[in-house]
Parts: sequence; C-alpha cells; structure tokens
Amino acid sequence: MFQRTLSLIIIFLSFSALSKEQSSVLVPEKPVAREKIIGNIIKSTLENYHFRKVEVNNDVSKKAFGEFLKKFDYGKQFFYQKDVDNLKKYEFKIDDQLASADYKLLNLSIKTLNQRIDEAEAFRKKVFKKQFDFNKKEEFELDPEKRSWAITKKDWQEYWRKNFKQAVLMKYMTYIEEQNEDDEKEDKDKKDKKKEKPEKKLSDKEMRKKAHEKVSEKYEKFFARLKQEDRNDYLEKFYNSVTTIFDPHTSYLPPKRKEDFDIDISGQLEGIGAVLQEDGSYIKVVRIVPGGAAWRQKDLQTDDVILSVKNKDSEAVDLVDMRVEDAVRHIRGKKGTTVVLNVKRADGTRKSIPIVRDVVELEASYAKSSVLQYDDLPIKIGYIHLPKFYRDFGDGDKRNCTKDVRAELIRLKKEKVDGVVLDLRNNTGGALEDARTMSGLFIPKGPVVQVKSLSGRKEVLADRDPSVEYDGPLVVLTNRLSASASEILAGAMQDYKRAVIVGGEYSHGKGTVQAVMDLNGRGFGILSSPDDNYGAMKVTIQKFYRINGDSTQYKGVTPDIVLPDPLAYAENREQDLDFSLPWDRVKTREFKFWDRFFYDVNSLKSKSKKRVSKNDHFEKIKKSVAYLKDRKEKTRVSLNLKEVMKEEEENKKVTEKLKLDFLDTKLKVTNVEASLLSHEKVRKEDKKQWKKDFEKRKKDWVENLQKDPTIIESMHIVNDMITEHQKRLTMAEKKK
Repeated sequence: MFQRTLSLIIIFLSFSALSKEQSSVLVPEKPVAREKIIGNIIKSTLENYHFRKVEVNNDVSKKAFGEFLKKFDYGKQFFYQKDVDNLKKYEFKIDDQLASADYKLLNLSIKTLNQRIDEAEAFRKKVFKKQFDFNKKEEFELDPEKRSWAITKKDWQEYWRKNFKQAVLMKYMTYIEEQNEDDEKEDKDKKDKKKEKPEKKLSDKEMRKKAHEKVSEKYEKFFARLKQEDRNDYLEKFYNSVTTIFDPHTSYLPPKRKEDFDIDISGQLEGIGAVLQEDGSYIKVVRIVPGGAAWRQKDLQTDDVILSVKNKDSEAVDLVDMRVEDAVRHIRGKKGTTVVLNVKRADGTRKSIPIVRDVVELEASYAKSSVLQYDDLPIKIGYIHLPKFYRDFGDGDKRNCTKDVRAELIRLKKEKVDGVVLDLRNNTGGALEDARTMSGLFIPKGPVVQVKSLSGRKEVLADRDPSVEYDGPLVVLTNRLSASASEILAGAMQDYKRAVIVGGEYSHGKGTVQAVMDLNGRGFGILSSPDDNYGAMKVTIQKFYRINGDSTQYKGVTPDIVLPDPLAYAENREQDLDFSLPWDRVKTREFKFWDRFFYDVNSLKSKSKKRVSKNDHFEKIKKSVAYLKDRKEKTRVSLNLKEVMKEEEENKKVTEKLKLDFLDTKLKVTNVEASLLSHEKVRKEDKKQWKKDFEKRKKDWVENLQKDPTIIESMHIVNDMITEHQKRLTMAEKKK
C-alpha cells in the first residue's frame, strides 16, 4: 500500500536521515564498505521513518536473533543445539553489527550452515545406498515448532533418515496413485473401444526403486542449490531479521527483489511472455502468454527446455542447475532488445530462437466482468472480478485498476444490469490511490479513509468528484485474503451504507501503508557507479483508519452477511503474523449515508441465513473447513506403509465426499468476450492461435463461476435488496 501524497512508488529519503558519523562512510570502495552503507541506511530508515518509532537496540537485536535462526534454518534441519548456542553469543550484537558491518553472526552462520549441508549430503549418499523398510512402526514430526534442534549426531542423523524416508514413501504412494488412475483410464478406453497401446506398467519393485532414486536426486539438487546461495542472499536474510521486528511488511529489497516488486504492482513486465518452472536441473516452458513476444514469434513451445540464454554482445549464460528466479532475470530485458534462447525440444532436437522482447501484460492481474443470470431469479447481475489494485506509478497515463473498473461498469450498464457484485476475494491490495478513486465510482464526493503518520498527524483522503459512475444495488465480496486497499474500499462502502459486504467471517486485517525508498541516489549521498545497485527499503510509515474511526489493521472488516469461507482453516490473517501492529481507533469523520437505495441489513442477513442453511455446497464447505482444521493439528505422521495407505484411503473418501466440483448450470454467464478482450492486442495473422487459447480461458472463467456458491448467493442478496427497495418505495407512495 502506498501513500497517496507520494507521486511515485519510489521515493528518496532525505539526507538528514543519516548522522554525520554515518555519512562519512558513504564512498564504497570494497564489499565491506558497501555492506556498511546498506546496514547504516537500514538502521537509520527504521529508526527515523517507521511508524513504530522504535530504536534498533539490544531488545530489537534479541528478537531479531530468533527471526535470524528461522530464516537460516526454519525447519531445524541443519543446526545442532550446540550450533545455536554458539551463535547465541551474538544475540544482543545484531544492532551493533548492522551499523559496523562486522557481521560475525552472519559469517559464522554461513560457515556452520555450509558445513552441515555438506554433512547432510554425505549422509544422503550413505542412507540411499539401500532401500527403506516401510514395515517398521515409526513416526515423523513434520512441524518444526514441535521439534528441537538435535543434541547429538545420532539425533541429527535420525531426523534426516526419517525425513528422507517420509519423502520416498510419499513419492512411492504417488506412483501407486498414478498407476491406479492409468488403470481406470485404460478400462474406460476399452469401453470406448479405443485401441491406443497402453503404456508399460511399473511393477511394485520398480515403483519403489524409482521413488528411491527420484527422492535421492531431489535432495542432492536441494543441497547443491543451498550451496549456490551467495553472500547477498544471506545478507538479505540478516537485514530482514531486523526489519521484520518492526512489522511483517517492512523489508529490505535487494535489486532483484525490487525488480519483482515493481512488476507485481504494475501488472506488467518487459520480456518474452512465457511462464517457466524448474524441472529437475532444467528450466522448462510451461505456458506461452497469449499476445506476448514469444507467442507472436511462434517458435518457442510449451515443454521446451531452455539450456542457455544469450544477449547481444555477451557470452551465452548456461541455465542448467540454475534457480528459476535467477534464470528469468537473464531472459527479461528492455522492450525492443533481442534475446536468443538455446532450447531442447521434447523430441530431443535443439534450436536457437531469437525473440524481440516486448511488454508482457499479466492478464490474470486485470479487472474482468460478465453478466450473470440465474434461472430462479428475475434479474441480471454485473459481476466484476478485481484480483489486485494495480497501477503503473512510473507512467500516470498507463492503465490502472480504477480506469479498468470504470470501463467494466460502463460496459455492464449498457447491458442494463439490475445490480453489481464487486469481487475482492483474494485481493491482497496494491495502490492506495485506487482505493480512494475507485470508491468514488460508487459515491458522491466525501471522505474515504483516514491515514495517520508516525508524527501523529492525520490526513483524510477523500473522493472529490461529485459524479457517480454506478448508483445501483452493490454487493462487495471479501474473504480472509482481502487485504489493504480491498479493506479500505469495503470499509468505506460499509460505512456509507453504499454496499452490502458479503463473505468470510473476517478480511485480512492489513491496515498499514508502506513507502518504497530507493537506496540509490543523492538522497543518501551514495557515490556509486552506474552499474552498482543498493536496492530499496519497503517501510511501514502510516496506518489506515475507516471514516467511522476504526482501524482496518489487525481486525480487518467484518462483513454484513457472513458466509462459510473455504479458507477459514488457515492461519494467514494479519493477527496471525508475528510483530503486526495493534488495532486502535481515531475520531470519526463527518460523512453522509447513501440515500439513493434502501434496504434493511438485518432482513437481508436473515433471508441469506435461511438459504445457506439449506445449501449443500455451503454445508460441504463447513465440513471441509472442520476436517482441514483437524488434519492441520495432526503433524506427526506414520512411516509404516500399511498405516499410511489406510489413512490415505480414509482421507481420499472424505476428500471425495467434500469435493466442491458441482457445476450449477442454472447460472448463465454472458458478455465474457468484451471483458477478456479489453486489454489484448492481436494481429490478424495470429487470430487462429489466439482463439484456441481464448476459448479455454473463457471456459475456465464460466466454470469457476458456476462452481462458486458465494457468487450465486450474492445474486440472491442483490435480488433481496431490490425487492426491499421496491417495497419501501411502494410504502412511501401509499403514505403520500
């Protein structure tokens, strides 16, 4: 989330944030000097700009030490208790080391961790020389919170033996499941009189052997990847052990993280337009983005393995055994530049493919709409799905979510919809400016949200445009992943009584503002070369409050009508996070309730409750949540094959019984094309290839809506709103 008064997502700290003593070290000559600069900037930024107003001292250091251990060895897999005790002598020194760059804790941790990784790899070679015995009665604890660091070498090796064994057992069970599915498919093919030659089946012995080898190979690569982490990766963990003590949303962003952050918030990047993933030692293409550079060029295909990448005037970079996040950084690049990919096809042939990079629109991030009708209801509903509050802060003329939602509303009004459902479920937020401006699409001018800074000064962000884009019945959907800007919009609509908020019991509860502060520039007095990059700081500088005075922080927004939430089993809200800022209140602001539409929330709630109590889909959701909560508590698992197979069979029966796969075909979805096409530019010669992909996306869109009982219930709620409004108008007329 970002401060409205900042014109750019990237801001610069003033030089006054650094003391004279600190400013004297701002001429980097070697890595140590660079680390000292970054450490001092992080310390100064936290102390001078963070909302908490906390000094980086011994108390922060002690808490940061606990976070440091989690970041280095969260699973308590590598360190012994004696290693932790050895590191603990620096428990109160992190604050001093941050300023001095004498990172004794970090250096010792890296040395110890690499030693333990080598020992784990050596033990892997020894353990995997023979197969595991799955007839023994033994158990393995999966939850690191319920485990302790190993005291002895025997304890340590016993942990890894069970870890390896459990992984092999799960892989073996997967092969059994796949074989059973193949058998079912083969039986179906026989009934359909298909004569395709079936694949050769693996014997039980072959499946065990294959599982054994695959898991061994997986851990070999896992340990090798850990050894590939460089000092900058470890420094990021060290720095963020400190930043997270201030709150969960404050962090140091090294250059590559800052690049990812910018892409995420803008909803676009410059590259080739392909989705990649790791496949063993290789980087494989899993999807070509429609309309992107690779899609237009046509040579790159799904399942191609990218072996190396070459840019103009540079040597080819080998991508084998590289992490996917590192590989994509070599493939991304400025629009108009050419990258050459050396790929291996599924048939084993190789090819060099030059692709001219272009802007890749991340289609899944953008607002989309449809017209919904339900057989039992006499109304048409406009449905808008908004995955995030996106905005390109570098260019005000480019697209943003407010412009897109406005366009969808105009489109839906032309279809003469009777009401609108705005879906903010799973919307984790984004640009604060759009929470303000989007609220203005539904209300006349007035306050939207209050923002309090670390100085205590409060600012009211208001909609100043008296026009209203849509003035009909409105339902806003939220769940426990609706956060930040989503909560501001939902809270404002609820306070004005402009909309009925519908969804899970709570929203996420993130009510804080972060500013992204670029560490490169005159503001810090850093005299760096053009090729050097210090990254950025994302710092919590403000806190949100609704116009009724309540903070959205920690508690979130409680819906007017609560529906069963499939995510209710998860502990992923703000109040579940360590070091989150507390809830509080400020003064209520004057505002005028919405008076163009009348309904009684209690009446709507009562009618909805009756429908939900009779709805099999919602009943399944409640049972599924209860089942998952129970399963979540059972973190100790058996390593005995018979016991695991029995439990898996029982779980499968329950899961099958609770599966939410019913398509309610009473729900008719139209006007899909206009919305999905609104941001896609396709050349005439590409139409055939594009159409095939588009039809699949359209089918997925419709089916996802038909599977969703919350969508259908929200349509009934809109119908109740309209009915109540008409009754009130009729009564008012009679009184006249």
